[in-house]
Amino acid sequence: MTGLSTILIVVGLFLAGGIYSFVKQDMPRSLIVLLSIGAAMCLVAGVMRLEVWS
Repeated sequence: MTGLSTILIVVGLFLAGGIYSFVKQDMPRSLIVLLSIGAAMCLVAGVMRLEVWS
């Protein structure tokens, strides 16, 4: 079960890097907020799966 957790955490970190890039490029705030929510959800889901299944 840790494979899916790892993928979720990596995707969350990738989205977090995208947020930083979008902020530097002055992208629309709604897109940044959407990416922030997606990154947070992926990171939380990945960590929760690690905690629950270990």
